[in-house]
Order: sequence, then structure tokens, then C-alpha cells
Amino acid sequence: METERCGAAFLRPILLIVLLCGAMPLRAEWLYREAAIMGTRCTVELWVADAAQGERAIESVFADMRRVDEMMSTYKPQSELSRVNAEGAQHPVPVSPELFDVIATSLQYSALSKGVFDVTYASVGYLYDYRAHQRPDDAAIIAALPGIDYRHIRLDAKAHTVAFDRPGTRIDLGGIAKGYAVDRGIDLLKRAGFGRAMVNAGGDTRIVGDRFGKPWVIGIRDPDNRDKVVLRIPLTDTAFSTSGDYERFFDEGGIRYHHIIDPKTGKSPHAVRSVTIIASNATRTDGLSKTVFILGPRAGIDFINGLSDADAIVVAADGKVLYSKGLTPPGPTSKPE
Repeated sequence: METERCGAAFLRPILLIVLLCGAMPLRAEWLYREAAIMGTRCTVELWVADAAQGERAIESVFADMRRVDEMMSTYKPQSELSRVNAEGAQHPVPVSPELFDVIATSLQYSALSKGVFDVTYASVGYLYDYRAHQRPDDAAIIAALPGIDYRHIRLDAKAHTVAFDRPGTRIDLGGIAKGYAVDRGIDLLKRAGFGRAMVNAGGDTRIVGDRFGKPWVIGIRDPDNRDKVVLRIPLTDTAFSTSGDYERFFDEGGIRYHHIIDPKTGKSPHAVRSVTIIASNATRTDGLSKTVFILGPRAGIDFINGLSDADAIVVAADGKVLYSKGLTPPGPTSKPE
């Protein structure tokens, strides 16, 4: 009997320890996942106390990105945007409030940049096929150029319709949709209670929090070597976008034809190799990066210097790196990789 009592007394603390261990959360860790969505590589990284909860949160981000792609892709004939492009010159096309708002936001950046950022660049841009190394000749560009002008877009806020003033006008939201999707992803993670996270879609990224007292460190890649960086920048609680001539392109006759199109010419500009914009949200950095790229190194930096909430790093065609006034260039002792 005494032996049984001693045995029971010995087991109680063990049972207590087992119960406590069962009640403890799973080991905290950084969770990283990636997926191919919106024609690019999308990634999510976040600090989780429960890996299963983290996996569900990441999948919710990817699912929302797929939903945005289904709505705004010009490569999917059934998307809302494809329907606008097919019918917008014939009659006002009813769209969802979400697509309406993204188009309206794009027009704000068009006005801010005085037409340098223009989603109707697709009126010529659709003639390029970078995978097939196909480009329009000068005659085709001249014929399609009149369709480029954001002022051809007519929005009816009450009816939530989109229409075009001119036949041949097309919209491509590739210059702003990925940044928008990134912002939505961060909002989803924040609402789920995650305070340290990163969401990326191609060149567009937004980060929340820090890495436990240390900043997130981003690298701006060498335009000629994807394995090298020209600069590293420490950041917390911010967004950044990089637009480069190395993303979607082909070379022909010593000329690079890439996906960033100057709405004035219908052709790719060549004074810049890459632009990185830093601001509070990825929708803004996405739109501003294209604007600066098209403006060119000096005019682009001047444009950003006129804004109070954004900074820029420009890698010019000659290899020089230019910085907006809110950034301090690395000193002579720094050695970017």
C-alpha cells in the first residue's frame, strides 16, 4: 500500500509536466514560402508561434493574390480587366468596386506624374511578346500610339463603370496591381495578428516590424548579374519596389526591348537600368518606380525629391548610382557586394 502511494505521488509531477508541455505553443520560428502567381515569384516570410496557423495565413495571402490576378490579368480572357479592354470602347463596362478603385488609383498616379505613369501604355504594349522576342515595327507603334492617354478612360463612380473615349485604348495594371496585392497580403497578416512579416510579388515588397531588434536588409541587384547586389539597405515597417530592364526583355541588334514602356514613344527607355522606391505602401512604390524609370536618372530623382513621403535609388545606364535627398549614399569605406 505504501509503495502504491509513493508511486502515485511520483507520477503526479510527471503527469503535470506532460500536461503543461501539451498546453505550450509550438516552437516559434520564421516561416518562408513561395509560389508562382501573377506571372512572377511571390514570397511570404513571417514569425510564427504556431506553424500550422502560419501556414494557413500564408495560404490566405497566396489565395488572395490569385484572386487579384483572376480579376486584373490581361492574359486571362475571362478576367474583369480583359472584358473592359474588349468592350470599353463600345460601351461603359460595369466592374467590381475593387477593380474600379485600383483603376482610379492608377489615374491618380497618372495625374501626379503628368502622364509618365499611364496604364493605357498597353495600347502599344500588347504588341510586344518578350518570350517570343517579338516587337512591333515603327509603323505599328505609330498607328497604336493615339490609344495611349489616361484621359481616354472614363470612370462613373455611381455606376462603377469603365469606358474608353477612343477605340484601340487598352489598360494594363501590371505597373500597380502587384503592389496592390502585396498591400492586401500585409493587411491580411496584420489582421491575423502577425507583427513581423514580409510579402513580396516580383519586385514589390512590404515589410512589417523588424527582425527582433535588427532591420530587414534588402539588396538591390546588379542589373547584369542576378547573383550580385550593388547596395544593401536596412529597413523596417516600410515598402519598396524595384523596376529593372532585366525583368522581362529580349535583346536584338544591340538594343534591349523590355517591359517598361514610355507612353510618349511606345518604346522602352534606356537611360536607366533599375529604380528602387521606398515609401509607406507597395501600391505607391510600384507606381512611382515606373515613373522614375521613364523620367530618367536626374529628372526621376528630382521628381522624388518633390515628394515628402518617398525615396529613390537609381542605377543609371552608365553604372552610376543616384540617391534622393532622403537617403545617404554609402561612404568611401563601404563595400557593396
